[in-house]
Amino acid sequence: MDNASAIAEIKSKLPIVDLIQQRVPLQKSGRNYKGLCPFHSEKTPSFYIFPDGSGSYHCFGCKESGDIFNFVMKTQGLDFGEALKELAVRAGVQLERQLGNSEEDQRKERLRQLNQAAADYFHELLLRSPLAEKARAYAKERGVDANGTLMFRLGYALDSWDALLNYLREREYTNEELLAAGLVIEREGGGMYDRFRNRLIFPIRDQKGSIIGFGGRALDKETMPKYMNSPQTALFDKSTVLFALDLARDSIRKAGEVVIVEGYMDALIAHQRGVNNVVAGLGTAVGEKQIALLKKLTSNITLALDADAAGDMAALREAELLRQSMDHIAIPVYNARGLLGYEYKLQASIKIATLPKGEDPDNVIRRSVDEWRAIIAKALPVVEHYLSLLPNKHDLANPRGKREAVEQMAPLIASVGDAVERAAYMQRLATVVQVDVASVRQTVEAAARASVKRTGGREVVTLDRG
Repeated sequence: MDNASAIAEIKSKLPIVDLIQQRVPLQKSGRNYKGLCPFHSEKTPSFYIFPDGSGSYHCFGCKESGDIFNFVMKTQGLDFGEALKELAVRAGVQLERQLGNSEEDQRKERLRQLNQAAADYFHELLLRSPLAEKARAYAKERGVDANGTLMFRLGYALDSWDALLNYLREREYTNEELLAAGLVIEREGGGMYDRFRNRLIFPIRDQKGSIIGFGGRALDKETMPKYMNSPQTALFDKSTVLFALDLARDSIRKAGEVVIVEGYMDALIAHQRGVNNVVAGLGTAVGEKQIALLKKLTSNITLALDADAAGDMAALREAELLRQSMDHIAIPVYNARGLLGYEYKLQASIKIATLPKGEDPDNVIRRSVDEWRAIIAKALPVVEHYLSLLPNKHDLANPRGKREAVEQMAPLIASVGDAVERAAYMQRLATVVQVDVASVRQTVEAAARASVKRTGGREVVTLDRG
């Protein structure tokens, strides 16, 4: 069956009311149905389902609308192809297979099964093996309880060169498959050995919950690196994955916000303590592909950083990347003589929450969930955060320090789409650095022009001051 016919059949077999009612309590309203909108917070229902004819929904509050495919895409963070496959399975509709993909699909499915077998092996060792006592002690010391261990299916890799290798070979996985999954490393002189040895194992799952790779935490001070991830494979690319996103999706959507932390343990402890809108990067700054996953769920992003990282330029670059990657809308800009052009207004809120000196997110959450929530609530917009740091980061008593401060802040202020907000930030920067606002404006406009060259035309238009 071609996909166009399949879409029509899926819609006929999956009534929109039945599908949406699995997530949203509905009540009859004439020929239609209504309920509280799943896409924004409200107390009075403004979310309507129209089962006759169009088979669509529309929220009169936030203006979200669509059919069953849009609903699944929006609520589960899927693209259309993924939503089509999921709904086809629910409806029992056979999709047309795309030629050339069958063998590749089978190979990836085999790797998923292999990763699941490895995860089960690691998990059983952590739960039951006397050799895993050190790993269990470390997890307990970090505040991981039985619920956290099961939720994240934590495991232990034996201090052995071939324990996993032999276990999986016995289950008829080939050497080529073990290499393709990144679970073993090939020796230069021939043969293979286990990649993960004497490590606490964190299975890494995609947003659907399939295990695609692993992270391992060393259990002694001599072993380096302290954290190790699977290499890039057909399933795993750390630039496209966020740890715990599969568990956090619904909570992110419900809270209308995602909090990004730095480490596996930070995210694990958060979920264990019921703070479920938290995800973690995999040892690198969050990139464009990871941001694309989050954009499907929320436009409100908070970076939770320790005190040192919050003042680091790497965090500033990460925040700038977030701003550039989130959606913008073009707004016409006018003056008395007519249209000047367009400015691009960020349709997102990006903030930075600074933790107490020397504290990690998991320390704060273990001590007090209320303290954690208060820290996140006090998070500052990126520009305000870095404005507050300037006196401590630069010597503002001399001209060079003033210049460096203005040049650091200029690209960030230039990326602010709202003209009034941008002007206010320029005025505040001028006040903090104690220079005239015209000099600040000139530097910000130069940064805007440089940004246009880098991004191929997205420009923040400065209002005509004449």
